[in-house]
Amino acid sequence: MAFIAPFKGVSFNVDKVGSLDDVVTPPYDVINEKAVDSYSQKNPYSMIRLDITKNPGGAVGEDARYQDVADLFQKWLDEDVLLRDKQSALYLYTVQYKHPSGQILTRKGLVSLVGLAEFSEGIVKPHEETFDSVIADRLRLLDTTKAQFSQIFSLYSDEENTVLTLLDGAKEPDSIGSITDGDGCIHSLYRISDEAVIQQVQELFLDKSLYIADGHHRYTTALAYRKMQRERKADFSDKDPANHIMMYLCPMEDPGLSVLPTHRLLQWPGMINMEDLRLRLDPWFELEEMKEGTREVLVAEVLSRMDEEESSNASVTTFGVYHPGEDRCFLLTMKPAAKELIKGKPEQLQELDVVILSDVIIHKAMELDHERLEAENLIHYYSDPDEAMDVAVKDWNRQNEMTPLLFVMNPTRVQQVKQVADKNLIMPHKSTYFYPKIMTGLLFNQLVDGEEVSRLG
Repeated sequence: MAFIAPFKGVSFNVDKVGSLDDVVTPPYDVINEKAVDSYSQKNPYSMIRLDITKNPGGAVGEDARYQDVADLFQKWLDEDVLLRDKQSALYLYTVQYKHPSGQILTRKGLVSLVGLAEFSEGIVKPHEETFDSVIADRLRLLDTTKAQFSQIFSLYSDEENTVLTLLDGAKEPDSIGSITDGDGCIHSLYRISDEAVIQQVQELFLDKSLYIADGHHRYTTALAYRKMQRERKADFSDKDPANHIMMYLCPMEDPGLSVLPTHRLLQWPGMINMEDLRLRLDPWFELEEMKEGTREVLVAEVLSRMDEEESSNASVTTFGVYHPGEDRCFLLTMKPAAKELIKGKPEQLQELDVVILSDVIIHKAMELDHERLEAENLIHYYSDPDEAMDVAVKDWNRQNEMTPLLFVMNPTRVQQVKQVADKNLIMPHKSTYFYPKIMTGLLFNQLVDGEEVSRLG
């Protein structure tokens, strides 16, 4: 079902830019405004100068903002700051990292072009909602620069690991780029130009579906750009570069694939003590207090208990809640009554912790609807529970009009992502956090007008 193709990747010339560690960045959507200046100051060739052009809120900006990026991109190509491969290739992307559990893992994936398909075709499957304002900004950037600066992170099924075994055996011995990110993860990229291996891999993907893990907005942007190009070109064909998107493709069975939880820091509009919170939660959850220890110990203990409870009984749903004003932490174990509140939803969504937290805890127990959460910016998302806890404590100490409440969660499982996507369902916002993120700037794709993407046969 899925069509993949080799391409002439563009990468930084280390002889010109120096250390790649100071040039590449995380994806644009996880970089906050404060970090932009920090990345810019590291190196004059920082990827931040190309990929971060969005206004606050993702709104489309003035024409000059996008044209300046396009001019800079072309200048770097002209000056050999950026080099484009002479021959089309596939690329093996590996990342070695330390999991929060302490394990050292290696995740492997393939970087290639993927033929665009509407979601209704069932070839590329989403699991998250997208927002038009973000797409508008990304579309303007793509249309002006004619470049895809970052890969979409997608999953596919390959129980025998056939694809990566082929690529491992055919990769060039030296990486074309390797960096260590801010978390200590080591990202490396290898070129595969063996035409026979490339064709084998292409054929293997013809019966596969692809599941977007990260990059829903970028994929939707590419669909919108293809539509624009079809309207502009009378001779638009399937081989047109605009009919393709650069993706990082990882098998969902890969032992190095990790999904971390995204914890929720709720800003309760007003003051609420733990006993009042207990009364609100009691109809739907058993509450057990974690006793003795610093706040770090309390949160670590509740996370450990959550993992223990759900590992021993898959039907048990647990959360943790920490109240910084009282320095108290509780394990929440869902009662059968909570299931009644969500029984009208599809079965695949009923099993998601993020749905239960959203519908039962936030909306029912806390009486906050989605519109108010968005309008008043009452909920924030963190993958690191210690960071979330520190923010909660600081928020409590500097004001007395709101009560920060930290809800810690177990991660969404990869199989749950697949089940939701297969049923054409959508998860709540920030349901998954695939770790580590794919770095922006190791490799990108230039869409050259007049070129054709090689198709099978």
